[in-house]
Order: sequence, then C-alpha cells, then structure tokens
Amino acid sequence: MKTIEIDDDLYQYIAGQTLKIGESASDILRRLLPGAPVKAAASAAEPKNIAPEITTKTNRDNQENLASKDAAVPTDAKAVKESKVGNIFDLVTPADLQTEQNIVGRFLYLLSVLARVHKKQFHKVLDIKGRNRLYFGNSAAELNETGTSTNPKQIPNTEFWVITNSNTTRKKMMLTETAIKLGYSAEDAERIRDLL
Repeated sequence: MKTIEIDDDLYQYIAGQTLKIGESASDILRRLLPGAPVKAAASAAEPKNIAPEITTKTNRDNQENLASKDAAVPTDAKAVKESKVGNIFDLVTPADLQTEQNIVGRFLYLLSVLARVHKKQFHKVLDIKGRNRLYFGNSAAELNETGTSTNPKQIPNTEFWVITNSNTTRKKMMLTETAIKLGYSAEDAERIRDLL
C-alpha cells in the first residue's frame, strides 16, 4: 500500500462519497474513477478507512433512491430519520456533528442519539462511574454530591444527566463505555468515540 497526500477539500469530498459502513478510501476511489483496476484479493493488511464509517445525507439520499426502485422505501430524509433505526450510525451524519460548535455539544448530542436509539437500555449508563465520581445520574444534584465543579448537564430529550467538566479523553472513554453497555462491539464503540 502506498501513501499519498491530498488537499483537505479533496479528502472531504472522498469521505463524503461513502456509501456503506466500512467502505475504504480505495473502494470509494475504485467506484468513482472510470477504468480503475478491479480490487485484488483481500490482503492481511487492509487499507485504513479515511472516512468516518457513517453515511452522509447525500449518500443516504442516493441509497434511498436506489432502494425505492426495488421496494417502497421513503425517500424523504425526515421520514427516514423517524423510521425505526438499529444503531447510532443510522442517524448521525457529519453535517449533524458540524452544527455542534464544541466538544461538550457533540458529547451531549451523541449521548442523546444513543439514548434515542437505545431508549429501553440507556439506563445502563448509570453504572458507568469513576473511582470517586459518578459520570451519569438522574439529577444534577446527584452528580454534584460526588465532586466539586462537575458541571452536570441534562442529556437532551432524556431524564439523564452527565458531568461535562471532564477532559476530552475522559469524555471519549465515557462514550466508549456507554456504547459497550448498549451492546456495540469494541470496534463500533471506538468509531462512536472518534465521532467526538
């Protein structure tokens, strides 16, 4: 495998062309470039994906249009978002994440989406704790009792609260543990963590 340098705008374009979870940069370029060589047999060292393994709104719309030819699938993006989803990757797009201006906003947004997708299981986050501090609770007061300056915030559209004064590394750890508690594989938990 060779390494090439590309401009940021080109990188974003290639990443935005992702059609399915796990699609590598090489797979995307093979699909986009006419006359590109067919993929050789898989080797032990697969190329690392350059794009977050989530479907963008543009690609989701393209997939919906293709699927609607074979079955009655709603092509309206809002209807798709409101339909039953199986995991966080069905809902989160890079555009959604970009609307959040800071880490705390993205952290709360991702927890909110996890809570929406896993409503019946989300209470399991209450088991995630530090040595001397609760990370999740049922109220701000409950979290404030376990430490000073916890800066608890309510997870949007839930009755759960989370501390937000921890550093980014701790927030990523909390997201990873939350994903594992909700049944995601270690690999998918890392993908969720990397969305922060």
